[in-house]
Amino acid sequence: MINIANLKSGIEEKVGQKVIIKGSRGRSKVFEKEATIEKAYPCFFRVKYEDDTIKNESFSYTDVLTRTIDVSVFDGEGYYSLVPPMPDTKKTRAV
Repeated sequence: MINIANLKSGIEEKVGQKVIIKGSRGRSKVFEKEATIEKAYPCFFRVKYEDDTIKNESFSYTDVLTRTIDVSVFDGEGYYSLVPPMPDTKKTRAV
């Protein structure tokens, strides 16, 4: 189980690394952009986008924990999500 302290330290360790940010801006406006983690602060972190539409954007650590956004980090071979997917808690009922 990941908590906010683990997430903060994980993001601080990844400053300078490429990430993919996925999220929603409301009303079915989904976005997915490549960025670089630029700086980590006590309550939020800032990314710099690769394209020119938006230069920088900040996100809180709770945005990541609540899955408002998904941050996938490039490890040299591919991308992996900082927060693992939620386990399937649905119980199947015997018929």
